[in-house]
Amino acid sequence: MSPINRRRFVAAAAGAAAAAVAVSPESAFASAVEGSTGATDQGDFDFDDTTDFANADKGFIAALTPGVIKNAAGKVVWDNDAYDFLKGEAPDTASKSLWRQSQLAAKQGLYKVTDRIYQVRGLDLSNMTIVEGDTGLIVIDPLISAETAAAALKLYRDHRDAADKKVTALIYTHPHVDHFGGAYGVLPNGASADVPVIAPEGFLEHAVSENVYAGTAMTRRSSYMYGAQLPKSARGQIGCGLGQNVSLGTVGLIAPTKSITKTGQVEVVDGVKIEFQMTPGTEAPAEMNFVFPELRAVCMAENATHTMHNIITLRGAQVRDAREWAHYLNESIDLFGGRVDVAFASHHWPTWGGEEITELLTQQRDLYAYMHDQTLRMINIGMTGREIAEEIQLPPALEGWANRGYYGSLSHNVKGIYQRYMGWFDANPAHLWEHTPVDEAKRYVKAMGGRAATVAKAKGFVKDGDLRFAATLLNHVVFADPDYTAAKAELARVYTKLGYATENAVWRNFYLTGAMELTDGVRPGGSTTASPTMMMALSIDQLIDSVAIRINGPKAWDLRIRMDWSFPALGVVYHLTVQNGVLTYRSDAKADAGAGVTLTMTKPQLLALLGGKGLGDIKVEGDASLLQKLLAVVEKPDGGFAIVTP
Repeated sequence: MSPINRRRFVAAAAGAAAAAVAVSPESAFASAVEGSTGATDQGDFDFDDTTDFANADKGFIAALTPGVIKNAAGKVVWDNDAYDFLKGEAPDTASKSLWRQSQLAAKQGLYKVTDRIYQVRGLDLSNMTIVEGDTGLIVIDPLISAETAAAALKLYRDHRDAADKKVTALIYTHPHVDHFGGAYGVLPNGASADVPVIAPEGFLEHAVSENVYAGTAMTRRSSYMYGAQLPKSARGQIGCGLGQNVSLGTVGLIAPTKSITKTGQVEVVDGVKIEFQMTPGTEAPAEMNFVFPELRAVCMAENATHTMHNIITLRGAQVRDAREWAHYLNESIDLFGGRVDVAFASHHWPTWGGEEITELLTQQRDLYAYMHDQTLRMINIGMTGREIAEEIQLPPALEGWANRGYYGSLSHNVKGIYQRYMGWFDANPAHLWEHTPVDEAKRYVKAMGGRAATVAKAKGFVKDGDLRFAATLLNHVVFADPDYTAAKAELARVYTKLGYATENAVWRNFYLTGAMELTDGVRPGGSTTASPTMMMALSIDQLIDSVAIRINGPKAWDLRIRMDWSFPALGVVYHLTVQNGVLTYRSDAKADAGAGVTLTMTKPQLLALLGGKGLGDIKVEGDASLLQKLLAVVEKPDGGFAIVTP
């Protein structure tokens, strides 16, 4: 957040706080929201510029009516009609700029991009693109859920007289779940020899690391990031900046059958020529753009959208390389300049016109380069990440609509860049060995004169318009005494004010979800990325790794186990060792004479075993109790862990 916009934000937050009414300790989130109004950060924008609205409507063919998608059991997994309230004017409970972005992102239906290229937008967080091949359909990025992907494909077929056209290829631009999770919705029977599944090199490795290894924690944090549990209203969730929300259907993964390995690689897919640009380390560790030279169109994956993107995403992920991102966008300008008339991406609406495309790519290139270079400049004069986030300001020329911080923010992005280069430690010894949040909170509250005195001081900061420090004080009280409802209610109220004042959709969702959980507790819900089809796509090595990261180390300190897992169909034996609280393994074609037990099985049988279904028909030779000892120290992840309380 630049100093100018920070001042606007503070003023907006102060206005929101001043207009608030008291919230009783017993009030639920809805009551806290009901009493929260005030001015919002609207900035200096040209709201009379309707170019984005014209582009978002261009090529419209038909909407899904009603805009609701259900699973086989009748449960709603997507409801775009819930955003009909966005058709009105921006209220004082939302940033006018963010409201505008949500109006654009909420548009849904089938759209023609150019000859032979169509998009279905607004049926999930991401877009699904359909390219008409010579004999069938090439699908790009099949959304999050099988249900939404199937509905998107049906919408296309219904309005293109293409009921008999089969999917002849599937392309993943990168390994984030909103770009592959709905694969079985377009290929219900999975991959086949004549239907390639194309992805950038390294796709599966990174899909696993992001969606399985740390999938539980990411899913939990995603509930904050996307506000999936919030009411869809002017006082609740109004979008995510990148799209409106995440669908809650069936997540799967069809493993790629063909990898793209280098820039300039050309493939002819169902008669359509595609030229690829590899962009590793940009928005994802493995990602690619690609041009359709004969159609004069380029897919920019998620590397150029109509928002500032995340260098570090608040749901959790590896820090992205802003320098490389800018480098690859520069390369895109050189590779595609003069060759395309339309650029489309896996989020938002396309950009038409050669000059307009170059301008978009240039603006986003310079955005990420500026963030990177200025952060490094400030690092090298001794500034910390938090200080840089307060000081940095974008040039006015880079503050156009497409660079606004609706999804990523300048504040948390530069902290991510700092983290990438410098790590978590700012070199101040005071921060080298800090107490845990609970222990620290108890000491702060004691030093402030007790919980009531601390809450009173926080209210004074609210009155002065400093909601940020009020939140800090109240958070200490909640962590020191989570049963003190007065502090929780006051903190929920402050979070609500902060949420209403911010232009960033993700920040809004974090604040409002935090407020909701302070008053209502943690709500179960959301889909899991570790689905059966996702697990089936993993290699045996990856499955063993997924067990290793769940070993409860202290409980396994004294275990000494050697076992073999034999897979005759694959011609490989895995030799597992548990010692010192660690599960390690190696593989070859021979049994280990020193193994205490050998399990001979297939991959589906292993999945069933890991899923808690027992040994079944697995052949066991040796001491079967060793397996039980191993499984006894394998910990089940907690998908409902606390965030705003200890």
